[in-house]
Amino acid sequence: MRLLMIATLAALALPVPLFSALAEPHPVSDSVDPYLWLEDIHGARALAWIETENARSLKVLKGDPRYERFHNAALEIVNATDRIPAPALIGSTIYNYWQDPTNVRGVWRRATPGSYAAKAPAWETVIDLDQLAKAEGKNWIWHGANCLPPTYRRCLVSLSDGGTDADTVREFDLASKSFVDGGFVMPTSKQDVDWLDDDTLIVARDWGPGTMTASSYPFVVKTLKRGQSLGEATEVFRGKPDDVGVSPVVLHDGDGHQVVLIFRSIDTFHQETYWLSPRGLVRLNLPQKIDIHGLLHGKLIFTPEQEWVFEKSQVPQATYEAGSLLAMSPQELTPDAPPEVAESHLVFQPGPRQSVEQVAVTANRIVAAIYDNVRGSLTSFEDKGDRWGHAPLPVAANSSVTIDTASDVNDDVYFGVEGFLAPTHLWKTDAAGGAPVDLKDLPARFDASGSVVEQHEVASSDGTKIPYFIVHPKGMKLDRSNPTILYAYGGFQISMLPSYSATIGKIWLENGGVYVLANIRGGGEFGPAWHDAGLKTHRQLVYDDFAAVAKDLIARGVTSPRRLGIQGGSNGGLLMGVEFIQHPELWRAVDIQVPLLDMLRIEQLGAGASWVGEYGSVTVPEERAFWERTSPYQNLKPGVAYPEPFFVTATSDDRVTPVHARKMAAKMAAMGLPFLYFENTSGGHAASGNLQERAERVALEFTYLAHKLMD
Repeated sequence: MRLLMIATLAALALPVPLFSALAEPHPVSDSVDPYLWLEDIHGARALAWIETENARSLKVLKGDPRYERFHNAALEIVNATDRIPAPALIGSTIYNYWQDPTNVRGVWRRATPGSYAAKAPAWETVIDLDQLAKAEGKNWIWHGANCLPPTYRRCLVSLSDGGTDADTVREFDLASKSFVDGGFVMPTSKQDVDWLDDDTLIVARDWGPGTMTASSYPFVVKTLKRGQSLGEATEVFRGKPDDVGVSPVVLHDGDGHQVVLIFRSIDTFHQETYWLSPRGLVRLNLPQKIDIHGLLHGKLIFTPEQEWVFEKSQVPQATYEAGSLLAMSPQELTPDAPPEVAESHLVFQPGPRQSVEQVAVTANRIVAAIYDNVRGSLTSFEDKGDRWGHAPLPVAANSSVTIDTASDVNDDVYFGVEGFLAPTHLWKTDAAGGAPVDLKDLPARFDASGSVVEQHEVASSDGTKIPYFIVHPKGMKLDRSNPTILYAYGGFQISMLPSYSATIGKIWLENGGVYVLANIRGGGEFGPAWHDAGLKTHRQLVYDDFAAVAKDLIARGVTSPRRLGIQGGSNGGLLMGVEFIQHPELWRAVDIQVPLLDMLRIEQLGAGASWVGEYGSVTVPEERAFWERTSPYQNLKPGVAYPEPFFVTATSDDRVTPVHARKMAAKMAAMGLPFLYFENTSGGHAASGNLQERAERVALEFTYLAHKLMD
């Protein structure tokens, strides 16, 4: 199970041994980097600079006559009350977090499955975040709730003040719809908290000096009894200060089994897995690159993200390919494991162009969203002892499939099906079989009748075929005149899948624009190998893949450098920065969202030290040399005809931090290079904390893109 901190440098959708938090192997002085003062996130000088740059850029963008039109369109889309309320099953009840113009911060609400299926569900408000924030004087942003089975009476509710990853965790009673007086409270920290029983928690958090890693995550796990202070908690596991972090999780299944695991993340993708068994703590014989999905009939359901040889005494060894879906009991994975019984561990093995994108566990089955050449399907698996039975669940062809929620008290599964031009349909099905029910449909938000979707591929610098989707007007002339946005992510094994974007459709496609989604390496579209091909010093392949798609679009006559813009966020923001530096001649617009850009100081900024497994470390000479010639911030040069970029970031982003965008923009200003800049004060890594801020951000970005590519 990947930790949130590891797997998500999320797309705008959780590391080699690290050094001490106090050490800086390559000190940087103000004479070498004159913009270090912008690393003081809330410093008066830095905030004054932001205020000036925001005012300048907003005057330009909001002064464009398109802005108001785009903003109104975005507001209408995000505020629409006929959106599909995303379901989350807690026991047999549907819960939903909902924002609208009346509920700006949102409400957490619930309904019975029968009522939820109705056109107008009878929602019962459980927590009103606007009322809570007003009463407590906080800018609360919802981070979710963890409720204890099988009664689901009490929950641990997580709230962030302003959208930071650090949050506050408080015990909540579902029956009375109130926080428990004298109940569990975990003060603000980056933390993982789970239930052991009604009166005991297992917690990884900031316990005081010397308990957080260089990556800014906890490495000490303790148990906390009801009524105890944090100082009275009992330590059960301690990692190391140079780990990425340590996280506990408690798994449950429909049979009443409970398995307590502790993950020690030694770098971005490698972890040790420990079982807090009835006999004490034991390290499980599991691969270090692994994704654990859940528990079924007492067995761990997981995917090894590397080829794994399972060796056990008294039985022949077995080899499982990276990306496979497996099931094993924790007892089988202990050093003194009992002899193997006649059962099958292999649930599913994907082919060379397939990937297991998502897995859910119901009371009796495993349900997996499996993609073949970036097209989705849904399969149900049943444990038959000596083998795993499997059956496809009907879904529309050539679509994306997403599992929204699954029950652990029965086999109900809710899943969404969508495409670039096909609005989302929410289906309910029984994983044991039967015809799915089309439960809710998102109304069309734009006229898709004049558009078409194609899939192409192009050879990258090493000959590897890179697929991409292109959404364009029917009858599009191949005269290189079409305004085109090219989007990609390219990292952390996160797949970019076809999805229905109302704002892209309404604001861009309806106005004659072309949208392209590139499935470059670094993602997970074709399993772990597709991701691993672009790690560390091999990362230039990721950037070559993206450039190859751009050049293919130009060669096909779809667009030209004058009409081509690119867009990406977080790790995709780094992608934008590299392409901006390496191929300024290919783009007219570069939309750089919450980016990483200073790759020589990344390990000192935000949670950057936790991503060394993805990017490498400046402490390794070969890896430092790669970033010295590739890092956007260091490779910005005066006198180059760069396009005018638009930087979007947030002051409250404590994951990537706004420092990267700030310093890059300031350096451009000193060189006399043009740029636009917007730093939102709240919203965290999403750079927007509510629907209104989201609409503003969308309108600003599309105003910029339209001005650059359509004028």
